[in-house]
Amino acid sequence: MSISRRKFLGWIGAAGAGIGATASKSALAAGNHHFDGYPGSFGVLHDITRCVGCRSCEAACNQVHGLPAPEQPFTDLSVLNEKRRTTEKAHTVVNKYDLPGQAAPIFRKIQCNHCLEPACASACFVKAFQKTESGAVTYDPSVCVGCRYCMIACPFEIPTYEYDEPLSPRVMKCDMCHARISQGQLPGCVEACPMEALTFGKREELIDLARERIRKNPGKYVKHIYGEKEMGGTSWLYLSGVPFGELEMREDLGVTPAPELTSGALSVVPIVAGLWPVLLMGIYAITKRKESIFEQELEAVKKAAQSRSKEDI
Repeated sequence: MSISRRKFLGWIGAAGAGIGATASKSALAAGNHHFDGYPGSFGVLHDITRCVGCRSCEAACNQVHGLPAPEQPFTDLSVLNEKRRTTEKAHTVVNKYDLPGQAAPIFRKIQCNHCLEPACASACFVKAFQKTESGAVTYDPSVCVGCRYCMIACPFEIPTYEYDEPLSPRVMKCDMCHARISQGQLPGCVEACPMEALTFGKREELIDLARERIRKNPGKYVKHIYGEKEMGGTSWLYLSGVPFGELEMREDLGVTPAPELTSGALSVVPIVAGLWPVLLMGIYAITKRKESIFEQELEAVKKAAQSRSKEDI
């Protein structure tokens, strides 16, 4: 197969023009509205002032999702001495914060916040991530291509990747126990929490509950519900007795949903995805042509050598 450099670049230009036009329209459409969440969708309120760092939520999450047992048992609280993040083998973790002026440590549970307009979903051009009517952000590994744009896009650094799975790696994160709540059950972590630091319910009602707790205990809570407005709002909400920044929670996110911030940049993603087969085909064609030329030149050298050999005889 023969292909010129000009023809190859022409293929890329044509494909880019067609896909780029479609992508631009999609990007603009994504940035023209704000989604306030499905009516009646669920969420979880994490009252940080009630968390004692027992790791019961971690153990429950591990059991519900069939995750491998950790190197140290969940009853070993020494792991709280190090800051941790979610991994492909741990969809939720609890961190401990020893803050100046506080008589006791403060504990915070970390997992997917299930944004109303998820950055991971807006970055995923194959729609492996979906915001469901239940409130959960779910993941479909059967369509995932492993590009990991979701990991880059997430402002909370939650999705992780199964790098040790060479055949069928997945992106792993909390799914708010979507299968359980679809059957009328509580998320595993909520059910296991002995201190009622986690409350499951409709998002609107959780916000009312949080406001009521702040009103009744103004000296106990920071007057802010984290997740009510951050990044356009999340289904996972937080109450705290100390500024959220002291618990390493981002306070620079603003209230604009992720898709509105990333629509321009992410519009190029389908272009890259669409051009990839063209690029591979072009590389293959050029490589095959080089191999053909090499074989022709090699054959010519052989014939010349044979001819000289006959003349010498």
